[in-house]
Amino acid sequence: MRVIRVDASAATILLTEAPAPKVRDRQTGEIAKDAVSGEVLMTVGVVYIDEGESSLIQVAVPESGVTEGLTVGAPVSLPGLVARPWQSVFNGQERHGIAYRATAVAPGAFPMAEAG
Repeated sequence: MRVIRVDASAATILLTEAPAPKVRDRQTGEIAKDAVSGEVLMTVGVVYIDEGESSLIQVAVPESGVTEGLTVGAPVSLPGLVARPWQSVFNGQERHGIAYRATAVAPGAFPMAEAG
């Protein structure tokens, strides 16, 4: 499926869940790893606010991209943020959604208010 780059330069992104290992298989507890590098993937929960709309999303980040100084409730930046639509069939039910991935998660800042 296609990977779509997300321009988050004007968005406010707040950390809602601290980084935790991404679980690949809930039954076995297997931790997800990057298919190319083999690096452990982490997930972070964020609220993504842009143009008056907000969404709670989970973002996968390689473990080496998780920066020190992250605080739940504080703004973060997600460089290299991409969205990948997905679909699968599980127990006879078709499921679909959007998976988000970034190269890193770091402390951020609130966007500058526009002069009006």
